[in-house]
Amino acid sequence: MAIDPDRAFTPVSIAVLTVSDSRTAAEDTSGDILADRIERAGHRLSHRTIVRDDAADIARQLDAWIADPQVDAVISTGGTGLTGRDVTPEALERVCKDHDGRDIPGFGELFRWLSYKSIGTSTIQSRACAIVAGGTYIFALPGSNGAVKDGWDGILAEQLDSRNRPCNFVELFPRLREK
Repeated sequence: MAIDPDRAFTPVSIAVLTVSDSRTAAEDTSGDILADRIERAGHRLSHRTIVRDDAADIARQLDAWIADPQVDAVISTGGTGLTGRDVTPEALERVCKDHDGRDIPGFGELFRWLSYKSIGTSTIQSRACAIVAGGTYIFALPGSNGAVKDGWDGILAEQLDSRNRPCNFVELFPRLREK
């Protein structure tokens, strides 16, 4: 990480969304990992919830957080695989369209590259993705603990740190709603 010690750290308000038909709060280990890493990095955990694997339910929750001025970014875990119930990328696509947002293709590409180092060619089954919609960043990670660690430690910890050089997501916040 290229941290510039002369720059001020700006905490980001992050919501964590676990997408699952079977997990409860007591069993949400990937959500626990994200919440812990968010807070240890000095950011604010603004919200945390679990929704079922349903594109409309996921989109509805994301829409609510986009409308909430206390949420700068959302990190979801789960629902990015290839099965019929894995619909998180479709929900993000809907939210992106509804909010005149933008896809962040490099996120999924980099995630799969990092994940390849951990799980080899099995990473091809991941549809990890990211968008910016309504001025809010939304990152969709797979539901495994390893994937959450790869996504946070390898990408998001740096890009959500305002001191990261040569650039980071935080410095773009003031311009995300430009037309």
